[in-house]
Amino acid sequence: MSKALSPFLAAPALLFGLSGVAHACPSTDAQTSPAGANVSGSLPGTPPGTVMTKEYAQAVGRMAYIWGWPLVNNYNRSQAIAKLPGPGKNGGVVPVSPPGAISMLTDYIKPEQQFITCPNQDTVYGAGYQHVDTQPVIVQVPDFGDRFYVYQIADARTESFCPIGKQYGSKPGFYLLVGPNWKGQVPKGLVTVCRASTDLVVVLPRAFMDDTPKDKAAIQKTLSQIMVYPLDQYDGKMKRMDWNKTPNFPAPPGMGKGEIQWVVPEKFFDELPIVMQQVPPRPGEESLYAMFQSVLDTAAKDPQIKQALTQTAVATEKEVIAPLFEFRNNGRPVGNGWNSPSNGARWGADYLSRTATAKSNMYDNTPEETRYMYTDLDAGGTRLNGSGGNAYTITFAKGQTPPVKGFWSLTMYNKHHLFEPNALNRFSLGTKSRNLKTNADGSLTLYVQHASPGKDKESNWLPAPDDDFSLFIRAYWPDAAITEGSWTPPSVEKAR
Repeated sequence: MSKALSPFLAAPALLFGLSGVAHACPSTDAQTSPAGANVSGSLPGTPPGTVMTKEYAQAVGRMAYIWGWPLVNNYNRSQAIAKLPGPGKNGGVVPVSPPGAISMLTDYIKPEQQFITCPNQDTVYGAGYQHVDTQPVIVQVPDFGDRFYVYQIADARTESFCPIGKQYGSKPGFYLLVGPNWKGQVPKGLVTVCRASTDLVVVLPRAFMDDTPKDKAAIQKTLSQIMVYPLDQYDGKMKRMDWNKTPNFPAPPGMGKGEIQWVVPEKFFDELPIVMQQVPPRPGEESLYAMFQSVLDTAAKDPQIKQALTQTAVATEKEVIAPLFEFRNNGRPVGNGWNSPSNGARWGADYLSRTATAKSNMYDNTPEETRYMYTDLDAGGTRLNGSGGNAYTITFAKGQTPPVKGFWSLTMYNKHHLFEPNALNRFSLGTKSRNLKTNADGSLTLYVQHASPGKDKESNWLPAPDDDFSLFIRAYWPDAAITEGSWTPPSVEKAR
């Protein structure tokens, strides 16, 4: 982690007196309390009307920005598509839907999308945001047979819950997703009921597909049965949707060549109070909420304090959040220059990793579902860059490709963590790649460079942009060797 960040990020518990936050755990019962209230299990906060200096408001605001960044990001994504008329594709590319449904693709996501960083091209995606207190939904799971699949279901904190997938032995059928305050009647015929800790939930199905036309055709029937719909439409029968026929919607305005800017610093402290009302504090966070709320209340009455918070948001975005985009500042080292978060989608009070992942590659699966490993650097510690004829190799020794029960892949991202167009229209290699060639000794070498390594090696070529780039290993349903750290990704060697 960058030394410039560590003095502030290492000390929030001391600065804000959050000794109990380190033991925070999920709750569906905790409710937001006003500043100064002596809520159960927490200390009283700052009394209303207490004088606050600009410097104090900026200190609290800095921590609030780091803490709230993923929540505001998630909220704004959901708002951007909340009023769509039905499931479809933004710009003909990204699956989007209003609450009460999801939208599914029928192929890998197209490379031109800018809705989210670090998409994969190993699975067929679906997506949809729900409000499960006011509109509980049925999550329909078809029979996937031997095909790997996982449904990521995450709350407004980007924490996963309601595990559904191949690695869990999930049964085909109907899963009811409800909010923390829902008290309705549960119908018969369900596999289970999953209760979210927040009203806002995102559902992200992923189904593995290899890169052959045969498998693309074979998966379509299964995809047609991946659906989400309101509880009042449940009749115990498996519904179907031809996802090839959903409409295209205009793409939202982008931000140049990078991801859409979902968190705008100048608007952050107007949006944070909305999010805090919707997302209750977890046990141990009550004092944190009270502290943030006391500053927000003061800012609502004092234009100078409000201006100071806005300035703090702009500065914190530049000084703290922006560096977290770089993978070398994200997660823990796992060997040979690769980093990996060990607690994806189970962040608890790890606000640093929660925000770093939201900035660099939003919506991680849990570690037992997918282990993510990424690097910006070659074996010598130099930034990966495809210009000037630079060429790199990654060699997995015989029997040492990522040990998984699901599948693995190596994906190429440009400096914006998005796909870079290339002549092969290829953005990842791995289990899905049926034409990979091994070396005489059984090892597997992948070639990472801008120009072709030669026709005889193109089956193993991962085209790189003529600029900075990053590499990203996904290990779906990883073996213990990965989750426990005995397997190490190979180094990225500079060939020339």
